[in-house]
Amino acid sequence: MSAEATNPGNPEAADRRRGRPRPALRGLRRIGRAALLGPAARDGLPDALEHVAKVHRRHHPDADLDILSKAYQRAESSHRGQTRKSGEPYITHPLAVTLILAELGAETTTLTASLLHDTVEDTEVTLDQVRTEFGAEVCYLVDGVTKLEKVDYGAAAEPETFRKMLVATGNDVRVMSIKLADRLHNMRTLGVMRPEKQARIAGVTRDVLIPLAERLGVQALKTELEDLVFAVLHPEEYTATRHLVASYAGRSDPLAALAARARAILADAGIDAQVLVRPRHFVSVHRVLLARGRLTAADLGRLLVLVTEDADCYAVLGELHTCFTPVVSEFKDFIATPKFNLYQSLHTAISGEGGDVAETLIRTHRMHRVAEAGVIALGDPHVPTDGADAPEGERADPTRPGWLDRLLTWQRTTPDPDTFWTSLRDDLAQEGEIAVFCAGAAADDPGGTIGLPAGASCVDAAYARHGDAGHGCIGARVNGRLVTLGTVLCDGDSLHLLMAPDSAGPSPQWLDHARTPAARLAISRWLARPQDTGEPPATPAGRRAERRRAPAHRSAGPDHAATASGLAVADLPGAAVRLAGCCTPVPPDTVTGFAVRGGAVTVHRALCPAVARMAAMGRQPVGVRWRGAGPGGPGCRVTLLAEAFSRPHLLPDLTEAIAAQGAAVVSAAVEPPHEQLVRHTYTLHLPNAAGLPSLMRAMRQVPGVFDVVRATTTVRT
Repeated sequence: MSAEATNPGNPEAADRRRGRPRPALRGLRRIGRAALLGPAARDGLPDALEHVAKVHRRHHPDADLDILSKAYQRAESSHRGQTRKSGEPYITHPLAVTLILAELGAETTTLTASLLHDTVEDTEVTLDQVRTEFGAEVCYLVDGVTKLEKVDYGAAAEPETFRKMLVATGNDVRVMSIKLADRLHNMRTLGVMRPEKQARIAGVTRDVLIPLAERLGVQALKTELEDLVFAVLHPEEYTATRHLVASYAGRSDPLAALAARARAILADAGIDAQVLVRPRHFVSVHRVLLARGRLTAADLGRLLVLVTEDADCYAVLGELHTCFTPVVSEFKDFIATPKFNLYQSLHTAISGEGGDVAETLIRTHRMHRVAEAGVIALGDPHVPTDGADAPEGERADPTRPGWLDRLLTWQRTTPDPDTFWTSLRDDLAQEGEIAVFCAGAAADDPGGTIGLPAGASCVDAAYARHGDAGHGCIGARVNGRLVTLGTVLCDGDSLHLLMAPDSAGPSPQWLDHARTPAARLAISRWLARPQDTGEPPATPAGRRAERRRAPAHRSAGPDHAATASGLAVADLPGAAVRLAGCCTPVPPDTVTGFAVRGGAVTVHRALCPAVARMAAMGRQPVGVRWRGAGPGGPGCRVTLLAEAFSRPHLLPDLTEAIAAQGAAVVSAAVEPPHEQLVRHTYTLHLPNAAGLPSLMRAMRQVPGVFDVVRATTTVRT
């Protein structure tokens, strides 16, 4: 598939506007006719392979064609007698897929595998035979695109096939390159299928294959797939768009005039540049129409300026902005900051004397190849492009992006095919990618950059950074300021996640903030975990939280108490001592104790309502005393109630004050504001009970807080 870049006099552009077949399609017809004649060879090369070889040599002059000839002969003999639904010999399909990849500059190994890509799936050829005849690398690529049998997997065959392909793509992106070319040819010939099957295949192409082509940077495949899907799923809008484009065919082209003037300006400036008119594909035209409500002739295409060096791109930009009127809001620099899919270009818009505005792309020839062919233009990912040897066991693969790593990670924890299929579509529906620097959570953790989809929140970052340990995230600082976990992150943000191993874990509200499947799946697993079966939650922190959790209506007892861990001692020899969860006593509170089932003693504050209730029931108190709580003494847990005037950022400011005192938030609850007043209740773990007065003073100093007191009941969150 050749690039769409063209100038007004280019016959390829004229062919497209008149609806004639493009050269690539005419080439497919030639090899189709040659395939009908069988594998007769001329000069050692089968006739059907001649056009593929010619295109391949254009990109790779020194390519070894013997292996391609051998692969074609194996594919032709294996598929002999098979036909497609159109009635053509089946061999025309792998030939067409191979030509698509050859047009995009794929190297010889990819073309060899594309010729063989259906042999294992549809013929008697085995993977072992492919490995023996063509090597392990070709075998891996063929295996990667081979579908799983419906007889074995039933309705799960399609999602599990895509899972298999994605896992294989994680090791070699050429697997997905072949799959994309395979789907493109199938979409080109979709008209022979039943309407309902056309719609189903087009739907999967829209939801899965087109986003993958976008993420792998293969714009040439993506744009044609979009038009083909548009024609199947929205035939009326597609037909209207085609007629709209055709209606401009006989009119003067303002882009041609702007391109001619730009050529002259750049030539006078001594800049060696090609200025081409690049027609928009139909979906792009339709999007412009929806966005602007009307179209002009200048909206049917864009200017494309190609230069040799990166610096020339900025020189071109300067000349165009000097000699034309620039639309400043349209400027974007994707050279200094490439897109997540390797795309690089300068984007601007210029206005001519007649008022016509032309969107303009400025890039080098190398950038253009990558923009069109993406990962296919980068060749073999196992071979370093600088000629250096890759370290043993490592892959020099610039095409392994962060989104693919994330996808491969969460799919491993999603065995259910339906959940995987839904999550995959949701993941691919996210547009764009951001990079966030995440500070280390511990002194020995250096931190690092994590990739996230655009629109991701601090919740997503917590699970991307820490996996299931993200359950312990209680807050975050973005660019130095404390924020809520639902805060949406931006590209380049500096993020510090506040982690508490003893936290109560995620709440259902976290699902409202999670955009990545990894985060949503982890949160959903936590929320759906068994409650009363004795099965522990997924993490040690979760198990501790589970032991603390009890129904709110139950009276104080063993399930409400926390082990005193030597902080208090009872006047009952051999009794285990626990601190009551209802009043969370700490030194130097005046306390009393009551014996409970199992021979333990629960310690309450003297003013706790539970003490009066148990005394009224005739329960005899047990004497208890603190062992001491000086510097370096044991830690404790306490529940504090902060009463404040409602204002923005009150919650993060209070949380920051608590963290500054070295206390960890175990759980927190915020009541809805009433008459501008709000109550926050925190259950906190203090490393030293002696620090409680200082902590309460710090919380009272937060603007808007007018009182902080000890709570007398446990607040369930």
